[in-house]
Amino acid sequence: MVDRTNVVRAPGFLSRSRTVAPPTWSRWLVPPAALSVHLAIGQAYAWSVFKPPLESSLGLSGTQSALPFQLGIVMLGLSAAFGGTLVERNGPRWSMFVSMVCFSSGFLLSALGVATRQYWLVVLGYGFVGGIGLGIGYISPVSTLIKWFPDRPGMATGIAIMGFGGGALIASPWSAQMLSAFGTDTGGIARTFLVHGVVYAVFMTMGVLLVRVPAEGWRPAGWEPGRAATRALVTTADVSARNAIRTPQFYFLWIVLCFNVTAGIGILEKAAPMITDFFAGTATPVAVSAAAGFVALLSLANMTGRFVWSSTSDLIGRKNMYRVYLGVGALLYLVIALTGNASRPLFIVCALGILSFYGGGFATVPAYLKDLFGSHQVGAIHGRLLTAWSTAGVLGPLIVNAIADAQKAAGRTGPALYTTSLYIMIGLLAVGFLANELIRPVSERYHERPTAEPETRAAERGRTR
Repeated sequence: MVDRTNVVRAPGFLSRSRTVAPPTWSRWLVPPAALSVHLAIGQAYAWSVFKPPLESSLGLSGTQSALPFQLGIVMLGLSAAFGGTLVERNGPRWSMFVSMVCFSSGFLLSALGVATRQYWLVVLGYGFVGGIGLGIGYISPVSTLIKWFPDRPGMATGIAIMGFGGGALIASPWSAQMLSAFGTDTGGIARTFLVHGVVYAVFMTMGVLLVRVPAEGWRPAGWEPGRAATRALVTTADVSARNAIRTPQFYFLWIVLCFNVTAGIGILEKAAPMITDFFAGTATPVAVSAAAGFVALLSLANMTGRFVWSSTSDLIGRKNMYRVYLGVGALLYLVIALTGNASRPLFIVCALGILSFYGGGFATVPAYLKDLFGSHQVGAIHGRLLTAWSTAGVLGPLIVNAIADAQKAAGRTGPALYTTSLYIMIGLLAVGFLANELIRPVSERYHERPTAEPETRAAERGRTR
């Protein structure tokens, strides 16, 4: 008989200790690992491509067809909030693997739901199970990237979160082509969901295999902590996740993120039918294929904004960057509301600007959190802040879809379906702008106390004897 009492098990493949990078590891290999996950879960932004087929094949309203997307965003925020500590503890490889399993399983359940005409399975699969994959996958690389790029946190998080914004750039035309090939009946939609689940599982596995964390004490060559602390709001201290949620700064930033996201996600979730409705009564109506192309353009703006604007925030500061997102974003909404369907190019340009600010807000917020609370538990704090996204994921589509359905029932068409929604978004962005102005440096009473040196602790113990 073999005595197993003293057997020490080697750490598992998914454990944090197995992902510590060797000294020769290049930090530039980490962003591609993050992108493989974010490009996959960013498919959520292409949900509007599935709305018309689902509505026609299952007899759903616009509000009903938005449910999987809304629940997915809700679960993104909740799983990020409650799973943020687990992600910090277990490391990025574990969290990327969990994300892959949940996100792919969500598509497989949705395929079964459509095939059997059980829409609740689509809501459960894509919304609940897939939404957990969205949340865990979204925050999985953020803390790791900030540790690898403490000298350029805005750029680093922008690279990864750019993938989430750009996911629909791939998924939108790909999904449209599959629906065209397989059909837009229940069988065709089910086969499309099935292919998505399998292909995304393979793609996300690359990130699981490639990701690494820096060794303890690692820092970029020539960089010293504290150099950026001369910029307003940037701290050299650390605040724990537990203390962060007790600060007014956390809640002001929650409002900023929530209303910036609400204003963008309302357009994004209904992008394809929205542009079709806007120009339906004009001499140049928008075809279904062109509407899918519009979704892809919005995804490109969303993706580009995440990198360009978050990198810009490293130069001008996070607070100034959010002034642009919220202030200029409100002006672009006003232009759409006042011009209606008078100019399709103007409508598209304004929508692209709004979505670039929407994406930039997501990519900049982790660096904003690092500036305010330090890098100690920034991943866990980020997860808690994403409950703002959950709230916005309900508010944005609900405002746009419910008002559009009500206006349609009243016999209105064209831009009139959305005018009220546009003015609501302007008001929300104005409130977010005010909340951003109220953000100040975090009080020292919330800072973590520095760990005493060994000799100091020994002297203190001697005095207490």
